Amino acid sequence: MSKAQEDGAIYDDINITPMLDLSYVLLVIFILMTTASVQGIKVNLPKASNTPSLAKPSTKAITITDTGALYLDAYPMATIEDLEARLMQYKASTPEFPIVVKGDQAVQYVKVVEVLDLLGRLDLNQIGLVTQRLVK
Repeated sequence: MSKAQEDGAIYDDINITPMLDLSYVLLVIFILMTTASVQGIKVNLPKASNTPSLAKPSTKAITITDTGALYLDAYPMATIEDLEARLMQYKASTPEFPIVVKGDQAVQYVKVVEVLDLLGRLDLNQIGLVTQRLVK
């Protein structure tokens, strides 16, 4: 028997230390998962006055860096043909999905046009161009 049972004393305290430990662990996991989900390729976006939000869970992002490198959802694509093959795979599983194109402001315009032309050939019509909000 424990000392409390021998003395006949009743404890009306609740030990909250394990509950606090659990809440701290959950908080750390939440912070890590939130920061991991917003990572991507850093590009210097052009500015626009009003940009509607196209954030959807199934949105695919095509990024064109200032050097002209292509990325699909942070995965590097060596050529436009690689990008086309990957997009065809996505289209086979999901015929309609939104795509956003993030082109660095220093990239040559022809690279963005090549990507938009590819999306047109693949009959992907839900396209958005990502810009930065113009701060006044």
